[in-house]
Amino acid sequence: MSRSGRVRAGGGAGPVDAPRQPVPPTIVRAARAGEAPAIAAIYTQGIEDRTATFETEPRTAAQMADYLAERAGRYPVIVAEREGRVVAWAAASQYRPRACYDGVAECSVYVARDARGTGAGRAALAGLVASCEAAGFWKLVSRVFPENVASRRLCAGLGFREVGVYRRHARLDGRWRDTVIVELLIGDARDDA
Repeated sequence: MSRSGRVRAGGGAGPVDAPRQPVPPTIVRAARAGEAPAIAAIYTQGIEDRTATFETEPRTAAQMADYLAERAGRYPVIVAEREGRVVAWAAASQYRPRACYDGVAECSVYVARDARGTGAGRAALAGLVASCEAAGFWKLVSRVFPENVASRRLCAGLGFREVGVYRRHARLDGRWRDTVIVELLIGDARDDA
């Protein structure tokens, strides 16, 4: 892609700029149980790409159906949908089991490969932030691989701040990996509240 945001296409005497296809409207809403296959497919892409998670095994629709059921009622799972297709999802999960941390949630966001860079991840994560705030959470935290610049920019763009680095947090494919710790204060814990 060129700096102008236009896709470079070959042809004729040399490369020419082709206009980027318009992005269809995005609907952001709570995930539905029947969307477990789409959520599993997107998560599996993230696992395969080795840029967003320490997980290494693909996820099945049945596993993601269980995942959705486990979160129902407490931890939101949000999807971004375009033209009837789930293109991104974001989820909250328990941070720690102690009662003092009930208002803190871990968060994750995953985007289908063909929807990356189109605002789908931002829409899903923004929807998750709003849902978590409405549910009474006061902080969201996550960990991002340092080289995952797109995720770090996404988080920063929504107000997350980087608070540190876990060095050699875990191994992925036999190699130690660091993670950048991010947090977002929401609800009455917000800095401007």
